Amino acid sequence: MTYPEAIQFLYDLRWFGAKLGLENTLKLAELVGNPHHQLRFIHVAGTNGKGSACAMLESVYRAAGLRVGLFTSPHLVAFGERIQVNREPVSEREVVRLTKQIRPILSQFPADHHPTFFEVVTVMALLHFANERCDLVVWETGLGGRLDATNIVIPLASVITNIQYDHQKWLGETLASIASEKAGIIKPGVPVVTGTEEPEALRVIEETAKTLHAPLRRVTAAEALGLHVSLLGEHQKRNAAVAVATLGVLQPILPVTAECIRIGLTHVQWAGRLQVVTRSCGRRVLLDGAHNPGGAEMLAAALETYFSGQKPALILGILSDKDWPRMCELLAPRASRVLLVPVHSERTAEPHGLAEVCHASNPGAPVLECGSLEAALAATEQEPFVAVAGSLYLIGEAMELLHISAVRQKSERQLNEWGGTPSH
Repeated sequence: MTYPEAIQFLYDLRWFGAKLGLENTLKLAELVGNPHHQLRFIHVAGTNGKGSACAMLESVYRAAGLRVGLFTSPHLVAFGERIQVNREPVSEREVVRLTKQIRPILSQFPADHHPTFFEVVTVMALLHFANERCDLVVWETGLGGRLDATNIVIPLASVITNIQYDHQKWLGETLASIASEKAGIIKPGVPVVTGTEEPEALRVIEETAKTLHAPLRRVTAAEALGLHVSLLGEHQKRNAAVAVATLGVLQPILPVTAECIRIGLTHVQWAGRLQVVTRSCGRRVLLDGAHNPGGAEMLAAALETYFSGQKPALILGILSDKDWPRMCELLAPRASRVLLVPVHSERTAEPHGLAEVCHASNPGAPVLECGSLEAALAATEQEPFVAVAGSLYLIGEAMELLHISAVRQKSERQLNEWGGTPSH
Protein backbone atom coordinates (compact mmCIF):
# COMPACT_ATOMS: atom_id res chain seq x y z
CA MET A 1 0.00 0.00 0.00
CA THR A 2 1.26 3.47 -0.88
CA TYR A 3 0.48 6.66 1.04
CA PRO A 4 -1.92 7.93 -1.68
CA GLU A 5 -3.70 4.55 -1.49
CA ALA A 6 -4.00 4.85 2.29
CA ILE A 7 -5.45 8.36 1.96
CA GLN A 8 -7.89 7.12 -0.70
CA PHE A 9 -8.99 4.32 1.63
CA LEU A 10 -9.64 6.85 4.40
CA TYR A 11 -11.41 9.12 1.95
CA ASP A 12 -13.72 6.29 0.88
CA LEU A 13 -14.80 5.87 4.52
CA ARG A 14 -16.71 9.14 4.10
CA TRP A 15 -19.40 7.10 2.34
CA PHE A 16 -20.35 5.80 5.77
CA GLY A 17 -21.12 9.36 6.85
CA ALA A 18 -20.93 10.56 10.42
CA LYS A 19 -22.64 8.65 13.19
CA LEU A 20 -22.82 9.61 16.82
CA GLY A 21 -22.32 6.73 19.24
CA LEU A 22 -19.54 4.78 20.95
CA GLU A 23 -20.36 1.18 20.00
CA ASN A 24 -18.21 1.01 16.86
CA THR A 25 -15.23 2.78 18.39
CA LEU A 26 -15.28 0.58 21.49
CA LYS A 27 -15.42 -2.57 19.35
CA LEU A 28 -12.71 -1.40 16.96
CA ALA A 29 -10.44 -0.40 19.84
CA GLU A 30 -10.98 -3.79 21.45
CA LEU A 31 -10.11 -5.60 18.21
CA VAL A 32 -6.72 -3.85 18.13
CA GLY A 33 -5.96 -4.50 21.80
CA ASN A 34 -7.51 -1.47 23.56
CA PRO A 35 -4.45 0.79 23.15
CA HIS A 36 -6.14 3.56 25.15
CA HIS A 37 -5.80 1.45 28.32
CA GLN A 38 -2.04 2.09 28.15
CA LEU A 39 -2.40 5.88 27.94
CA ARG A 40 -3.29 8.92 30.05
CA PHE A 41 -5.56 11.61 28.61
CA ILE A 42 -6.83 15.13 29.03
CA HIS A 43 -10.16 15.20 27.18
CA VAL A 44 -11.12 18.60 25.76
CA ALA A 45 -14.53 19.67 24.44
CA GLY A 46 -16.16 23.04 23.78
CA THR A 47 -17.67 25.09 20.98
CA ASN A 48 -14.71 27.40 20.36
CA GLY A 49 -11.15 27.43 21.63
CA LYS A 50 -10.78 23.71 22.29
CA GLY A 51 -8.02 23.32 19.69
CA SER A 52 -6.14 26.31 21.09
CA ALA A 53 -6.51 25.03 24.66
CA CYS A 54 -5.20 21.64 23.49
CA ALA A 55 -2.20 23.30 21.84
CA MET A 56 -1.44 25.22 25.05
CA LEU A 57 -1.66 22.14 27.26
CA GLU A 58 0.54 20.20 24.85
CA SER A 59 3.10 23.00 24.74
CA VAL A 60 3.39 23.27 28.53
CA TYR A 61 3.66 19.53 29.18
CA ARG A 62 6.22 19.19 26.39
CA ALA A 63 8.21 22.03 27.99
CA ALA A 64 8.08 19.98 31.20
CA GLY A 65 9.79 17.10 29.40
CA LEU A 66 6.83 14.81 28.77
CA ARG A 67 6.25 12.94 25.53
CA VAL A 68 2.87 14.36 24.52
CA GLY A 69 0.38 13.10 21.97
CA LEU A 70 -2.00 15.62 20.41
CA PHE A 71 -5.22 14.62 18.64
CA THR A 72 -7.22 17.40 16.97
CA SER A 73 -9.51 18.00 13.99
CA PRO A 74 -10.01 19.14 11.33
CA HIS A 75 -6.61 19.31 9.67
CA LEU A 76 -5.80 22.44 7.67
CA VAL A 77 -3.64 20.96 4.90
CA ALA A 78 -2.24 17.49 5.66
CA PHE A 79 -3.98 14.56 7.34
CA GLY A 80 -0.99 14.00 9.65
CA GLU A 81 -1.77 17.25 11.51
CA ARG A 82 -4.54 15.38 13.33
CA ILE A 83 -2.17 12.96 15.06
CA GLN A 84 1.05 14.44 16.49
CA VAL A 85 3.67 13.44 19.04
CA ASN A 86 5.69 16.33 20.49
CA ARG A 87 4.20 18.36 17.61
CA GLU A 88 5.61 16.01 14.97
CA PRO A 89 2.76 14.93 12.66
CA VAL A 90 2.37 11.20 12.12
CA SER A 91 4.56 10.19 9.17
CA GLU A 92 3.19 9.04 5.83
CA ARG A 93 4.89 5.69 6.40
CA GLU A 94 3.12 5.29 9.75
CA VAL A 95 -0.25 6.27 8.21
CA VAL A 96 0.23 3.44 5.71
CA ARG A 97 1.20 0.97 8.46
CA LEU A 98 -1.80 1.88 10.64
CA THR A 99 -4.19 1.73 7.69
CA LYS A 100 -2.90 -1.73 6.73
CA GLN A 101 -3.37 -2.85 10.34
CA ILE A 102 -6.97 -1.62 10.64
CA ARG A 103 -8.35 -2.25 7.15
CA PRO A 104 -8.82 -6.07 7.42
CA ILE A 105 -10.49 -5.69 10.83
CA LEU A 106 -13.30 -3.60 9.33
CA SER A 107 -14.72 -6.70 7.63
CA GLN A 108 -15.84 -7.86 11.10
CA PHE A 109 -18.50 -5.12 11.14
CA PRO A 110 -21.90 -5.56 9.47
CA ALA A 111 -22.44 -3.33 6.42
CA ASP A 112 -25.03 -1.18 8.18
CA HIS A 113 -22.67 -0.59 11.14
CA HIS A 114 -19.44 0.03 9.24
CA PRO A 115 -17.04 2.33 11.13
CA THR A 116 -16.89 5.91 9.86
CA PHE A 117 -13.81 7.91 8.90
CA PHE A 118 -13.64 9.60 12.31
CA GLU A 119 -14.09 6.34 14.23
CA VAL A 120 -11.26 4.71 12.28
CA VAL A 121 -8.95 7.72 12.64
CA THR A 122 -9.66 7.88 16.40
CA VAL A 123 -8.46 4.30 16.83
CA MET A 124 -5.50 4.90 14.50
CA ALA A 125 -4.49 7.76 16.79
CA LEU A 126 -4.76 5.55 19.89
CA LEU A 127 -2.53 2.94 18.24
CA HIS A 128 0.04 5.54 17.24
CA PHE A 129 0.18 7.14 20.69
CA ALA A 130 0.54 3.73 22.34
CA ASN A 131 3.28 2.71 19.86
CA GLU A 132 5.08 5.98 20.60
CA ARG A 133 4.77 5.41 24.37
CA CYS A 134 3.31 8.84 25.04
CA ASP A 135 3.35 9.99 28.66
CA LEU A 136 0.16 11.98 28.07
CA VAL A 137 -2.35 12.51 25.26
CA VAL A 138 -4.21 15.80 24.81
CA TRP A 139 -7.42 14.51 23.25
CA GLU A 140 -9.86 16.84 21.46
CA THR A 141 -13.45 15.82 20.78
CA GLY A 142 -14.67 15.85 17.20
CA LEU A 143 -18.35 16.78 17.53
CA GLY A 144 -20.18 17.28 20.82
CA GLY A 145 -18.86 14.92 23.45
CA ARG A 146 -21.35 12.43 24.87
CA LEU A 147 -21.59 10.32 21.70
CA ASP A 148 -18.31 11.42 20.12
CA ALA A 149 -15.90 8.63 19.18
CA THR A 150 -13.22 10.12 21.46
CA ASN A 151 -15.43 9.54 24.52
CA ILE A 152 -14.27 5.93 25.02
CA VAL A 153 -11.40 7.08 27.25
CA ILE A 154 -11.33 7.76 31.00
CA PRO A 155 -9.18 10.90 31.25
CA LEU A 156 -7.22 12.45 34.10
CA ALA A 157 -9.33 15.57 33.59
CA SER A 158 -12.21 16.69 31.39
CA VAL A 159 -12.14 20.22 29.96
CA ILE A 160 -15.04 22.18 28.46
CA THR A 161 -13.73 25.49 27.11
CA ASN A 162 -17.08 27.19 26.47
CA ILE A 163 -20.60 26.64 25.17
CA GLN A 164 -21.87 28.62 22.16
CA TYR A 165 -24.13 27.98 19.21
CA ASP A 166 -22.77 25.59 16.56
CA HIS A 167 -23.78 22.23 15.05
CA GLN A 168 -27.35 22.69 16.31
CA LYS A 169 -28.55 20.03 13.86
CA TRP A 170 -26.55 17.49 15.84
CA LEU A 171 -26.37 18.93 19.34
CA GLY A 172 -29.72 20.69 19.79
CA GLU A 173 -31.08 24.20 19.40
CA THR A 174 -30.49 25.55 22.94
CA LEU A 175 -27.34 26.26 24.92
CA ALA A 176 -28.62 23.81 27.54
CA SER A 177 -28.91 20.97 25.03
CA ILE A 178 -25.49 21.76 23.53
CA ALA A 179 -24.02 21.86 27.05
CA SER A 180 -25.62 18.50 27.82
CA GLU A 181 -23.82 16.92 24.86
CA LYS A 182 -20.47 18.53 25.73
CA ALA A 183 -20.88 17.58 29.42
CA GLY A 184 -21.12 13.97 28.27
CA ILE A 185 -17.31 13.80 28.52
CA ILE A 186 -17.52 14.23 32.32
CA LYS A 187 -16.72 10.93 34.06
CA PRO A 188 -17.47 9.79 37.61
CA GLY A 189 -14.96 11.25 40.05
CA VAL A 190 -12.80 12.78 37.29
CA PRO A 191 -12.15 16.52 37.75
CA VAL A 192 -13.68 18.86 35.18
CA VAL A 193 -12.53 22.38 34.23
CA THR A 194 -14.69 24.86 32.34
CA GLY A 195 -14.54 28.44 31.16
CA THR A 196 -18.27 28.45 30.36
CA GLU A 197 -20.01 31.66 31.43
CA GLU A 198 -23.52 31.36 29.96
CA PRO A 199 -25.78 30.60 32.97
CA GLU A 200 -28.04 28.23 31.04
CA ALA A 201 -25.07 26.13 29.90
CA LEU A 202 -23.12 26.38 33.14
CA ARG A 203 -26.08 25.06 35.09
CA VAL A 204 -26.07 21.86 33.00
CA ILE A 205 -22.32 21.35 33.52
CA GLU A 206 -22.63 21.97 37.26
CA GLU A 207 -25.52 19.51 37.60
CA THR A 208 -23.71 16.83 35.58
CA ALA A 209 -20.52 17.23 37.62
CA LYS A 210 -22.47 17.09 40.88
CA THR A 211 -24.36 13.95 39.82
CA LEU A 212 -21.11 12.20 38.88
CA HIS A 213 -19.19 13.48 41.94
CA ALA A 214 -16.69 15.09 39.56
CA PRO A 215 -14.88 18.03 41.20
CA LEU A 216 -15.67 21.15 39.14
CA ARG A 217 -13.19 23.98 38.59
CA ARG A 218 -14.82 27.08 37.12
CA VAL A 219 -12.52 29.57 35.36
CA THR A 220 -13.50 33.24 35.51
CA ALA A 221 -12.64 36.06 33.11
CA ALA A 222 -10.48 37.67 35.81
CA GLU A 223 -8.09 34.71 35.71
CA ALA A 224 -7.13 35.61 32.14
CA LEU A 225 -5.73 38.98 33.24
CA GLY A 226 -1.97 39.13 33.16
CA LEU A 227 -1.49 35.90 31.24
CA HIS A 228 1.00 36.12 28.38
CA VAL A 229 0.41 33.85 25.40
CA SER A 230 1.98 33.88 21.93
CA LEU A 231 -1.39 33.61 20.17
CA LEU A 232 -3.20 36.84 19.25
CA GLY A 233 -6.63 37.60 20.68
CA GLU A 234 -8.09 38.39 24.09
CA HIS A 235 -10.06 35.15 23.80
CA GLN A 236 -6.77 33.25 23.72
CA LYS A 237 -5.98 34.58 27.17
CA ARG A 238 -9.27 33.08 28.29
CA ASN A 239 -8.31 29.77 26.68
CA ALA A 240 -4.94 30.05 28.43
CA ALA A 241 -6.71 30.57 31.78
CA VAL A 242 -8.64 27.33 31.18
CA ALA A 243 -5.38 25.55 30.33
CA VAL A 244 -3.61 26.93 33.42
CA ALA A 245 -6.53 25.88 35.65
CA THR A 246 -6.29 22.36 34.17
CA LEU A 247 -2.55 22.31 34.87
CA GLY A 248 -3.33 23.28 38.47
CA VAL A 249 -5.94 20.55 38.90
CA LEU A 250 -3.46 17.94 37.60
CA GLN A 251 -0.44 19.28 39.50
CA PRO A 252 -0.44 16.37 42.01
CA ILE A 253 -0.33 13.85 39.13
CA LEU A 254 1.59 15.78 36.46
CA PRO A 255 3.66 18.44 38.21
CA VAL A 256 4.85 21.39 36.13
CA THR A 257 6.84 24.43 37.21
CA ALA A 258 5.80 28.05 36.74
CA GLU A 259 8.70 28.38 34.29
CA CYS A 260 7.39 25.49 32.16
CA ILE A 261 3.98 27.16 32.08
CA ARG A 262 5.56 30.45 31.00
CA ILE A 263 7.63 28.78 28.28
CA GLY A 264 4.70 26.69 27.07
CA LEU A 265 2.27 29.60 26.76
CA THR A 266 4.74 32.03 25.19
CA HIS A 267 5.91 29.49 22.59
CA VAL A 268 2.63 27.81 21.69
CA GLN A 269 1.77 27.64 17.98
CA TRP A 270 -1.66 27.04 16.50
CA ALA A 271 -1.90 27.74 12.77
CA GLY A 272 -4.83 29.48 11.13
CA ARG A 273 -6.10 31.23 14.25
CA LEU A 274 -5.44 34.98 14.03
CA GLN A 275 -2.22 34.08 12.23
CA VAL A 276 -0.52 37.09 10.65
CA VAL A 277 1.66 36.40 7.63
CA THR A 278 3.80 39.25 6.25
CA ARG A 279 4.73 38.85 2.58
CA SER A 280 8.06 40.01 1.17
CA CYS A 281 6.35 43.08 -0.32
CA GLY A 282 5.15 44.11 3.17
CA ARG A 283 1.55 43.04 2.55
CA ARG A 284 -0.01 41.47 5.64
CA VAL A 285 -2.43 38.55 5.45
CA LEU A 286 -4.47 37.61 8.51
CA LEU A 287 -5.74 34.02 8.51
CA ASP A 288 -8.47 33.11 10.97
CA GLY A 289 -10.70 30.05 10.95
CA ALA A 290 -13.67 31.95 12.42
CA HIS A 291 -16.24 29.34 11.41
CA ASN A 292 -19.26 30.20 13.58
CA PRO A 293 -20.79 33.35 15.14
CA GLY A 294 -18.70 32.98 18.30
CA GLY A 295 -15.53 32.81 16.24
CA ALA A 296 -16.65 35.75 14.10
CA GLU A 297 -17.22 37.83 17.26
CA MET A 298 -13.67 37.05 18.40
CA LEU A 299 -12.23 37.99 15.00
CA ALA A 300 -14.22 41.25 14.95
CA ALA A 301 -12.93 42.10 18.44
CA ALA A 302 -9.35 41.26 17.43
CA LEU A 303 -9.57 43.55 14.38
CA GLU A 304 -10.66 46.40 16.68
CA THR A 305 -7.97 45.66 19.29
CA TYR A 306 -4.90 44.83 17.22
CA PHE A 307 -5.61 46.58 13.91
CA SER A 308 -7.57 49.65 14.97
CA GLY A 309 -8.16 52.03 12.05
CA GLN A 310 -6.82 49.48 9.53
CA LYS A 311 -9.81 47.96 7.81
CA PRO A 312 -8.72 44.94 5.77
CA ALA A 313 -9.95 43.67 2.46
CA LEU A 314 -11.97 40.73 3.77
CA ILE A 315 -12.05 37.43 1.87
CA LEU A 316 -14.95 35.47 3.27
CA GLY A 317 -16.03 31.87 2.62
CA ILE A 318 -18.55 30.13 4.91
CA LEU A 319 -20.24 26.74 5.10
CA SER A 320 -24.00 26.75 4.53
CA ASP A 321 -24.79 24.87 7.76
CA LYS A 322 -23.37 27.72 9.83
CA ASP A 323 -25.24 30.88 10.87
CA TRP A 324 -23.70 32.75 7.94
CA PRO A 325 -26.08 35.78 8.05
CA ARG A 326 -24.92 36.55 11.60
CA MET A 327 -21.27 36.01 10.63
CA CYS A 328 -21.62 38.44 7.70
CA GLU A 329 -23.27 40.99 10.00
CA LEU A 330 -20.34 40.76 12.42
CA LEU A 331 -17.48 40.82 9.92
CA ALA A 332 -18.56 42.94 6.91
CA PRO A 333 -18.59 46.25 8.89
CA ARG A 334 -14.91 45.70 9.78
CA ALA A 335 -13.83 45.54 6.12
CA SER A 336 -12.79 48.14 3.54
CA ARG A 337 -14.23 45.79 0.91
CA VAL A 338 -15.55 42.23 0.92
CA LEU A 339 -14.65 39.45 -1.50
CA LEU A 340 -16.93 36.42 -1.23
CA VAL A 341 -15.65 33.00 -2.28
CA PRO A 342 -16.94 29.42 -2.32
CA VAL A 343 -15.36 26.96 0.11
CA HIS A 344 -14.03 23.70 -1.40
CA SER A 345 -16.78 21.73 0.31
CA GLU A 346 -20.09 20.15 -0.57
CA ARG A 347 -21.52 22.31 2.20
CA THR A 348 -20.33 25.69 0.93
CA ALA A 349 -22.61 28.70 1.16
CA GLU A 350 -22.94 30.36 -2.25
CA PRO A 351 -21.22 33.78 -2.47
CA HIS A 352 -24.33 35.29 -4.04
CA GLY A 353 -26.33 34.51 -0.92
CA LEU A 354 -23.75 36.15 1.34
CA ALA A 355 -23.53 39.28 -0.81
CA GLU A 356 -26.92 40.68 0.14
CA VAL A 357 -26.22 40.47 3.88
CA CYS A 358 -22.73 41.96 3.47
CA HIS A 359 -24.15 44.87 1.42
CA ALA A 360 -26.76 45.57 4.08
CA SER A 361 -24.21 45.29 6.91
CA ASN A 362 -21.69 47.64 5.30
CA PRO A 363 -23.36 49.74 2.55
CA GLY A 364 -20.21 51.79 1.99
CA ALA A 365 -17.96 48.85 1.16
CA PRO A 366 -17.72 47.26 -2.30
CA VAL A 367 -18.78 43.60 -2.29
CA LEU A 368 -17.30 41.33 -4.96
CA GLU A 369 -18.28 37.73 -5.71
CA CYS A 370 -15.28 35.64 -6.79
CA GLY A 371 -15.21 32.22 -8.37
CA SER A 372 -12.38 30.96 -6.15
CA LEU A 373 -10.10 31.86 -3.29
CA GLU A 374 -7.21 32.01 -5.76
CA ALA A 375 -9.07 34.69 -7.75
CA ALA A 376 -9.81 36.67 -4.57
CA LEU A 377 -6.17 36.57 -3.45
CA ALA A 378 -5.11 37.76 -6.92
CA ALA A 379 -7.66 40.60 -6.77
CA THR A 380 -6.20 41.78 -3.43
CA GLU A 381 -2.51 41.60 -4.36
CA GLN A 382 -2.15 45.37 -4.07
CA GLU A 383 -3.98 45.57 -0.73
CA PRO A 384 -1.68 46.28 2.24
CA PHE A 385 -3.89 44.29 4.64
CA VAL A 386 -6.04 41.27 3.78
CA ALA A 387 -8.05 39.02 6.12
CA VAL A 388 -9.17 35.51 5.10
CA ALA A 389 -11.88 34.02 7.30
CA GLY A 390 -15.09 32.03 7.58
CA SER A 391 -14.02 28.38 7.47
CA LEU A 392 -11.01 26.32 8.51
CA TYR A 393 -11.27 24.58 5.13
CA LEU A 394 -10.69 27.97 3.50
CA ILE A 395 -7.71 28.68 5.75
CA GLY A 396 -6.05 25.41 4.71
CA GLU A 397 -6.52 26.30 1.05
CA ALA A 398 -5.06 29.78 1.69
CA MET A 399 -2.02 28.28 3.41
CA GLU A 400 -1.28 26.22 0.30
CA LEU A 401 -1.95 29.05 -2.17
CA LEU A 402 0.25 31.44 -0.17
CA HIS A 403 2.94 28.72 0.20
CA ILE A 404 2.81 29.02 3.99
CA SER A 405 2.39 25.26 4.05
CA ALA A 406 3.83 22.70 1.65
CA VAL A 407 1.46 22.07 -1.26
CA ARG A 408 0.20 18.50 -1.30
CA GLN A 409 0.49 16.53 -4.55
CA LYS A 410 -3.18 15.71 -4.10
CA SER A 411 -5.32 17.78 -1.74
CA GLU A 412 -6.08 16.07 1.57
CA ARG A 413 -8.51 18.78 2.72
CA GLN A 414 -11.48 16.83 1.35
CA LEU A 415 -10.91 14.28 4.10
CA ASN A 416 -12.52 16.85 6.40
CA GLU A 417 -15.89 16.38 4.70
CA TRP A 418 -18.46 14.44 6.62
CA GLY A 419 -22.15 13.79 6.18
CA GLY A 420 -24.68 11.52 7.76
CA THR A 421 -27.76 12.19 9.81
CA PRO A 422 -28.18 13.06 13.49
CA SER A 423 -28.87 10.14 15.80
CA HIS A 424 -29.67 11.44 19.27
